[in-house]
Amino acid sequence: MSASSSPFDAERAIRMARQTLQIEADALRDLQPQQGASFAETVQAMLACQGRVVVMGMGKSGHVGRKIAATLASTGTPAMFVHPGEASHGDLGMVTRGDVVLAISNSGESDELAAILPALKRLGVTLVAMTGRAESTLASHADLVLSNRVTQEACPLNLAPTASTTAQLALGDALAVALLDARGFRAEDFARSHPGGSLGRKLLTHVRDIMRSGDAVPRVRPDTGFLDVMREMSAKGLGTTAVVDEDGRAIGIFTDGDLRRAIEAGIDLRERDARGVMHAGARTVREDALAVEAAGLMEEARVTTLLVSDAQGLLVGAINTNDLMRAKVI
Repeated sequence: MSASSSPFDAERAIRMARQTLQIEADALRDLQPQQGASFAETVQAMLACQGRVVVMGMGKSGHVGRKIAATLASTGTPAMFVHPGEASHGDLGMVTRGDVVLAISNSGESDELAAILPALKRLGVTLVAMTGRAESTLASHADLVLSNRVTQEACPLNLAPTASTTAQLALGDALAVALLDARGFRAEDFARSHPGGSLGRKLLTHVRDIMRSGDAVPRVRPDTGFLDVMREMSAKGLGTTAVVDEDGRAIGIFTDGDLRRAIEAGIDLRERDARGVMHAGARTVREDALAVEAAGLMEEARVTTLLVSDAQGLLVGAINTNDLMRAKVI
């Protein structure tokens, strides 16, 4: 490699960036009309697949293939990547008769893929070729062909895979989207595949998972004296207490805010009981509700704590914004 003695040309770099993006944008636009019956048949084959979608590719196509396999797997289509070179040395045992193999090669002439084509045919898998050349060796052996043909690479030498790999990646995304739509894949299904992500936490975390329960829930009876109400609030550290009837249903709530407002109004609380100071009609949330729903209720009512009830309406817990923040729901 020869070192250039020319000074860096910022304007030329910007022009190259814009040209690259334009070429790749044009490649994606040209990719649209290339998709037709073969694309639909590929989606149908993957939907009917009793095994997994096995993605293969060499070099840059292999890197794209790994991403396609990961996207398929996370959107409801069991998939994995198998390196074609390793397949010739034992990894072909990962492929079973009920699988669909998606083989990616822009030229369709990858030696490593060509070497295992006879073995794949003997296995009886459905072979889908994603290639830029319909007359290639890979395409001629495939059951279905997806075209990712591009007129030019973004590389000034027209050599480095650039526009072609962008087209492969986009076509893989198109497959994943068409499949998840056909499966009726929902946000809840996506969350189950991503339990560690923010969406997973929001759609899989229920109030019962993070609420305070048992003795940690402040509660008093309606006839409890004011001093004992304050002791219960202080002991449980939530800045509030539920007022419950003899059956254990919340009939009211008393909060630090209620205390402050009563003092500001000059009310003498010493002779009051819980019924006399509580705010009736406490806001509650069901224990089987999503935690994100509790967060929405708090925001709507401008409160920091909610009482939690079970299906029978009995008080079973309490939840506040700190609980939601610790669980990373908000």
